[in-house]
Amino acid sequence: MSAYGLLGSGEFEPWSADVDRQLLADATGDGRVLILPTASAKEGDRVFDGWGSMGLQHFGTLGIPAEVVPIKTREDAGRPEFVAKVAEASVAYFSGGNPAFLAATLTDTPFWSELLRAKERGLAYIGCSAGVACLGDKAPDSDAERFHDGFWEPGLGVFHGVWFGPHWDALDGYVPGLSDFIVSSVPHGDTLFAIDERTAAVGDGSDWTVSGVAGVHVYRHGEWAHHASGTTFTCDLPR
Repeated sequence: MSAYGLLGSGEFEPWSADVDRQLLADATGDGRVLILPTASAKEGDRVFDGWGSMGLQHFGTLGIPAEVVPIKTREDAGRPEFVAKVAEASVAYFSGGNPAFLAATLTDTPFWSELLRAKERGLAYIGCSAGVACLGDKAPDSDAERFHDGFWEPGLGVFHGVWFGPHWDALDGYVPGLSDFIVSSVPHGDTLFAIDERTAAVGDGSDWTVSGVAGVHVYRHGEWAHHASGTTFTCDLPR
């Protein structure tokens, strides 16, 4: 069964090393991490390459083999040489940027299809910020100027009826009222899975462990459940 490391923020920072090691220990494959800064591609090569370099330095410090897969467009996500890299890798790691752009770039592409197959054999998925927010049926477009004008775009649909909120404890500092807007967007019966900054939820889609400095918060049927760092909890996210 595939595993997930969902980070609210702080990819490639020292606090996340234990999360990376845990997921690698349980993953199948050749031990390599594929670093995918795809969500930042709209911000230009300097930003994209900066995330890639940060990831390489992080995993190099840990003695973990890693490489950047430079997928910036849907055309890139169909290139056979990039698709082939997923077959034996142990981890696919998606860093931050625009969640809706990330989902649009990967949906129904050969790379994403191969990644889903690899997950079935034990590839671990690590996502931070946009790499988390893209996983539901809907993904926020972080470039949208107003909440109601194109804020929600199609997500990757890995989890159905689930809405993700990375950066949860900091959202209203970035955009006042954003957390309330996200809560109000969640239909009755759906789940909001919110992750604070520099915090990770590690699990298999049902059973989770919280790591990092803050907490994970689950909103369902009008009620919140709060889970602090160091705790475990069960929350089945439909796939």
